[in-house]
Amino acid sequence: MSRLTSKVAVVTGASKGIGAAIAKALAAEGAAVVVNYASSKSGADDVVAAIAKSGRKAVAVRGDVSKPADAQGIIEAAIKNYGRLDILVNNSGVYEFAPIEAVTEEQFHRIFNINVLGAILITQAAVKHLGEAGSIINIGSAVSRITPPNSTVYTGTKGLSTPSRGCSVQEGNPRQYHQSWSR
Repeated sequence: MSRLTSKVAVVTGASKGIGAAIAKALAAEGAAVVVNYASSKSGADDVVAAIAKSGRKAVAVRGDVSKPADAQGIIEAAIKNYGRLDILVNNSGVYEFAPIEAVTEEQFHRIFNINVLGAILITQAAVKHLGEAGSIINIGSAVSRITPPNSTVYTGTKGLSTPSRGCSVQEGNPRQYHQSWSR
């Protein structure tokens, strides 16, 4: 029996890259997976097909984590399709590198809304469904420590999201779910 048999996971930003790899790895361990995507339906469908080919369950769900109704809908898809939620992987993220004088207000808000607000909104939607053994895994970035040139906004989102995610665990939530971050 696999370690995650009978568990259900939601992976945001799972249509490509790290998110796709995480979704496939969770499925390989036995979890049913909600493969979230914001724009690449074909990428999400490819991830779902790869998971199904291995004999596991997955469903692709479109949603922009920076929009409250979409964040709620992503979590509701897990409950509708699989009846529960055990694992949330906050992987959605965008980046644009530009010198600080070239950053527009629109770029700033897009990056912050997806990278920071999105993680908060999807976590808010998820916590009411996570049991005591539930897990929230937040994918961070080493960029907040290495601060490459032209990455002020992106680095700021990653620097902000790591401590704020840790703080949410200690805010008196009666559920004792596990929360971590990586990368």
